[in-house]
Amino acid sequence: MNKQKVIVFLPAYNEEETIGDVIRDIPRTFHPDVTVEVLVINDGSTDSTVNVAKEAGADYIVHMDRNSGLGAAVRRGLKESLNRGADIGVMIDADGEYPADQIPDILQPIFNNRADYTMGSRFKGTIDGMKIHRRLGNYCFTLLQSLLLRTWIYDGQSGMRAFSKQVMEHAEIIHDYNYAQVVTLNIMRKGFRMKEVPITYKVRTKGQSFIKFKAYMFNVIPAIIKEMKRPVEKVKVEENVHKVSQSGAESL
Repeated sequence: MNKQKVIVFLPAYNEEETIGDVIRDIPRTFHPDVTVEVLVINDGSTDSTVNVAKEAGADYIVHMDRNSGLGAAVRRGLKESLNRGADIGVMIDADGEYPADQIPDILQPIFNNRADYTMGSRFKGTIDGMKIHRRLGNYCFTLLQSLLLRTWIYDGQSGMRAFSKQVMEHAEIIHDYNYAQVVTLNIMRKGFRMKEVPITYKVRTKGQSFIKFKAYMFNVIPAIIKEMKRPVEKVKVEENVHKVSQSGAESL
């Protein structure tokens, strides 16, 4: 069978202190039927993010014209992954909080034809060091998503996700500031199957988060309302073409 190409893309804005370790931790040879490439979406960084990423082994660097926002960077990552022939796209934050070595775990449901879209779930796994206000904010936004979709979600704000080729072709991110809520609403309203996978999460010890609570609220809530008001047509979900053999890797 032909090998399945997985492209792991990292949106990055001034992450010179962490992105190198994240890239080095991405598994490249976990299954003989899978090839893995790494793509960095440089969202207008002004530090040494690009040089560090190259030295760590990134296969591709794509530059945004300016700092456009996480939503815009993820949208670009999906597009560029498709353009480079990805069968599956994986998004992981460049801040070191999410376990790159667990990428095979979030791929497994797609390979096994049990999901089209997966999210690494901190709340089904373990969380180390998340402050109470961030935890409560995550609970509230995740509950809102669950109510709107009428299905239980544990971690709607995860920064670690995998997308089948068909999902990448149809996923829409309608605002530039962020993507986490609107892309899940969009994908699941179109009829794609979602599955959460437990992951081990550790709050960043280097660099700083650029998300501010007030800006987040004023940008994300209107985007959720806009997404839910948009007419969305169900997609005829194709048979999973990403299945790989069970032999050759314990994780799969």
